[in-house]
Amino acid sequence: MFDLRPVGFTIGQLVAALGVTMLIPMGVDILYANGHWLVFLESSIITVLLGGLVALATANRSTKGISIQQTFLLTTGVWLALPIFGALPFMLGEPDARVVDAFFEAMSGMTTTGSTVFSGLDDLPQGVLLWRSMLQWFGGIGIIVVAMVFLPELRIGGMQIFRSEAFDTMGKILPRAAEISARISTIYLGLTVACFLTYLAVGLPGFMALNHALTTMSTGGFSTHDASFGEYQGAPEYVASVFMLIASLPFVRYVQLVSGSSRPLLKDSQIRAYFKTIAALVLSLTVYRIVANGDHYEHAFREATFNVTSIISGTGYASVDYQLWGPFPVVLFFFIGLVGGCAGSTACSVKIFRYQLLFAAIRAQISKIHSPHGIFTPRYDGRPVSDDVISSVMAFFVMFIVTIGVLAVLLGATGLDFVTSVSGAATVIANIGPGLGDVIGPSGNFSTLNDPAKWMLAVGMLIGRLELLVVFTILTVKFWRG
Repeated sequence: MFDLRPVGFTIGQLVAALGVTMLIPMGVDILYANGHWLVFLESSIITVLLGGLVALATANRSTKGISIQQTFLLTTGVWLALPIFGALPFMLGEPDARVVDAFFEAMSGMTTTGSTVFSGLDDLPQGVLLWRSMLQWFGGIGIIVVAMVFLPELRIGGMQIFRSEAFDTMGKILPRAAEISARISTIYLGLTVACFLTYLAVGLPGFMALNHALTTMSTGGFSTHDASFGEYQGAPEYVASVFMLIASLPFVRYVQLVSGSSRPLLKDSQIRAYFKTIAALVLSLTVYRIVANGDHYEHAFREATFNVTSIISGTGYASVDYQLWGPFPVVLFFFIGLVGGCAGSTACSVKIFRYQLLFAAIRAQISKIHSPHGIFTPRYDGRPVSDDVISSVMAFFVMFIVTIGVLAVLLGATGLDFVTSVSGAATVIANIGPGLGDVIGPSGNFSTLNDPAKWMLAVGMLIGRLELLVVFTILTVKFWRG
């Protein structure tokens, strides 16, 4: 049995730190004099004490570093423990949620999925609204660190091709995580402040601007209104589109940019492919809206830009019910949600680079069939790609599709209809936010689903956010024997 103390020590520290941050919404509730601040004080005390006790109990840990098995457990354990404690304020105070609903909401926040089971958001205490947004903001910075440090080390889904860009200090995973967190956090915070100020400039009230800045930069999609971003149509939609786009680009490029090197950002093939994909989608949908729906040019372009960027980045804001636009947009939005942003960003889903590698492998295979004696090697960003990377990517695609299919069948077994089951499975595995249909579509939420479905969807969010194989690996007997 391998040593669990490094895992417990790190998780305990992070849980305790989460408890300290609960004092922020407590202060907001005191500021607004709504009497809800005691809930956050109680939650903070419980979280800090339990997290601190776990950290103290495992402080006498090995100094030899952290193994691959420990890394798998740590990555999964953090994303499971933080939502559990993050759910406490939802249960102890308003909205007085049941365990399943509180856990669902907290997991949706930490994984930046953005699906919600809460109704009446406009009437919730300010501290609760801010805490939902904070959970997503923490999840955003957390997933960047996971994508840049842990996934390349674990060789998950082809992420090993970014290993050399992750401030490589081989064999020192936790020190590297701390180093990257410090550098990325500064940029992440700076961009969040810029987003907040820009929202203020286009007319959002201060508290609403803060919440939406937190959930925009995390590509999380929680809003302070039941109508989501439908409350702020016009110039705020352009602001949100720009910052959702910024948040879904690789943050390592921003680190390099701040260090004085703009070339990697401008030459990154993943970024170029992402921009081209969004441009083609926006153009297609704009033309469709003008021709099929008779919309005027600026409105068609604005709604297409906002909703395409929101879905492809996995943010999940909804400014309108795009299901009313016709069958073409519905099908389009379903599939672009399975594309995702760039690796090393706050965005979710498959990611652009995996499609690039998939198409490169297909082109190489077609060339081999055409010229059997030739040597054709898939290339990414001008570099040859090893068979190990291609195999990892193919395994990810297979597991992604199979997981959505299995989850959809299980959801159907609980009594959900076909559209809700399939779109619900897809939206949580891809961490998008809204599904399709009258129940969980952009104009609905997940509150009316049965409890077994909510538990399964919450687990699906965890699996999807950690790139599937991280979670599935620790469920194998071989992992524990190793």
